[in-house]
Amino acid sequence: MPKATKQKRGGASSGPYDRKAPSKSSSANTNIFRFDKDFGQHILKNPGISDAIVDKAFLKPTDVVVEVGPGTGNITVRALEKAKKVIAIELDPRMGAEVTKRVQGTPLAKKLDVILGDVIKMPEMPPCDALISNTPYQISSPLIFKMLAMPNPPRVAVLMFQREFAKRLVARPGDALYSRLSVNVNFWATCKHIMKVGKQNFKPPPKVESDVVRIEPLIGSARPNVAFEEFDGLLRIAFNRKNKTLRAAFSIKEVLAMCERNYKVYCSLHNIPIDESITTSTTAATTSDDMDVDMDDDDDTAPADADADQDEDEEDDEDDMPTFFKELQDAEAAKETAKTPSRNPKSKIALVVKAKVEKVLTGTGLGEKRARQCDQNDFLKLLLAFHEEGIHFS
Repeated sequence: MPKATKQKRGGASSGPYDRKAPSKSSSANTNIFRFDKDFGQHILKNPGISDAIVDKAFLKPTDVVVEVGPGTGNITVRALEKAKKVIAIELDPRMGAEVTKRVQGTPLAKKLDVILGDVIKMPEMPPCDALISNTPYQISSPLIFKMLAMPNPPRVAVLMFQREFAKRLVARPGDALYSRLSVNVNFWATCKHIMKVGKQNFKPPPKVESDVVRIEPLIGSARPNVAFEEFDGLLRIAFNRKNKTLRAAFSIKEVLAMCERNYKVYCSLHNIPIDESITTSTTAATTSDDMDVDMDDDDDTAPADADADQDEDEEDDEDDMPTFFKELQDAEAAKETAKTPSRNPKSKIALVVKAKVEKVLTGTGLGEKRARQCDQNDFLKLLLAFHEEGIHFS
């Protein structure tokens, strides 16, 4: 009778030709490194999409390209083949080493410059002719505005974003996703949707779908002669409640307080005297003539005889009024005169600013319009009217 085979201690093989089945832990160790989702590391593995991103940038042999988040270099290698130089900005040193190793020993290595760091925290982005990126989702908005704020922005940017973010970029007035981002980006650049990218094209796959967008910043004389901080400050207020009217957005006490502070700065810079005294209950509804604010006055052109006749009619009515109603009227009148003063008395300058805001909203005819229905011309018209009244937003 043959001997039973014994299982060796520690799971060792019973013979020289027996192979141990690979475990899950050993297969995981075969990866070069684990992708860090906190950095938004979802590597684009579809070569067709990498080719399309580079092709849509229409690169020239003399172009300097900046790529944000090169990853393992799938897009980088294709850009190196068409451009003069590629500056890859990478936050993860492991990825920086990987993309460098990929072109090491080839003619492309001389054209690649890898910068380790956070592109958003850099004082300024390197000058370039084109910007391409499989953008980490958490820096989508900061990256766009950092690019648009460059003194000489790139000729074109081909960027991949989360689908909802990309739709906001190309949204038009009245669309559900029309927002402050939509107005700002299309004010300083032209945006065009390129293509959709499914999440199965990435490793590891993200939880959302992606889209590629082509952005062409306005350069030179085509660039609006408006301070970005001013225009964006107005949009922040308008889109704080984009489904409400602009009058409602500018009626918020925090917004009025901000307008008042900025107006005081404007007056001090232009040597305009202002009255910061507190209003009393009798003068709260009126403004001083020295404050240069047009207010609607009541029509006092009624004949004196008509007033006299009206007073006589009122006296006759009071004589016929029952005593109970007279006492009730006297009690209500006493309540009106005994009202407690406001705990937050307003200064005269606050009333001036509130009147100016109302004047702008009424004069432009945009007071009853909602922010999601306004286009660039509407916001520019509003900004100009506020500046004429000395109210700024930066």
